[in-house]
Amino acid sequence: MNKNQLGTSDLFVSELALGCMSLGTDVKKAQAIVDRALDKGINYFDTADLYDQGQNEEIVGQALKGKRDQVVLATKVGNHLKEDGSWFWDPSKHYIKQQVKESLRRLQTDYIDLYQLHGGTIDDPIDETIEAFEELKQDGLIRYYGISSIRPNVIREYVKKSNIVSVMMQYSLFDRRPEESVLDLLHENNISVVARGPLAKGMLSDNASNVVKTKGKEGYLGYSYDELQAMIQKLEETEANSNLTTTALQYVLAHPTVASAVFGASSVEQLENNVSFQQHKPLTTEQYQQLQQITKPINYDKHR
Repeated sequence: MNKNQLGTSDLFVSELALGCMSLGTDVKKAQAIVDRALDKGINYFDTADLYDQGQNEEIVGQALKGKRDQVVLATKVGNHLKEDGSWFWDPSKHYIKQQVKESLRRLQTDYIDLYQLHGGTIDDPIDETIEAFEELKQDGLIRYYGISSIRPNVIREYVKKSNIVSVMMQYSLFDRRPEESVLDLLHENNISVVARGPLAKGMLSDNASNVVKTKGKEGYLGYSYDELQAMIQKLEETEANSNLTTTALQYVLAHPTVASAVFGASSVEQLENNVSFQQHKPLTTEQYQQLQQITKPINYDKHR
């Protein structure tokens, strides 16, 4: 699988990444999915301390045991878990430096390749948060850091003030908000995008029509249910490649600042279906523009 440089770092990540939140809590099943992902050339695994209240990090750490040097391991911080399972937002320096130790323990590793702030608002103590990440780099506990956010005002602050190498954000044919201004800004500053939700909750998968009936029945972002169904029909009629999953993944990867598209897989079969996209040629400029004409750009209405 092709690998792309993550920002200005020396990390080279597979163009598809496994979002580990969907692995579930069945250790044997999760191990099989991770092993197959490695077999298919995926080297980039993304988790978070919040997923399954820390259990996901434990499962990922166990699944990657003995293979740590083969992978780029990313996790996230900022959602302060309480004993009752609830959480509150906490981007404080104290919490970040405390929590990284717990993530390292659960992941069974002594360093994290990419440590990400799991959200963020313009009212956060941003300078303090950046200071925490920089100190963790100096201590060798993390190699690089990034943020996970779709908020333009927050992203601009980190671009100006920090050494982030990546921004994880929701981006798909159905959610083209990043195209408004954020993608070009990050590209100009040599900061990579990691696209999450490239299949729009499965509404851009090979089973799109059925998925839209459930997950899109109340609409999705600026689209009504009827608009979603109409777009799916047009996309299926004008598929650039053999299937809609491939087309959707190739669309987000076409922008030069997108280093990797993150997808979840709850089964080996689902994973194999998603990685089959690499058997097809990238989109041509004409195909890319045709896809843009079928969907529509959506603007951010908050956090500008």
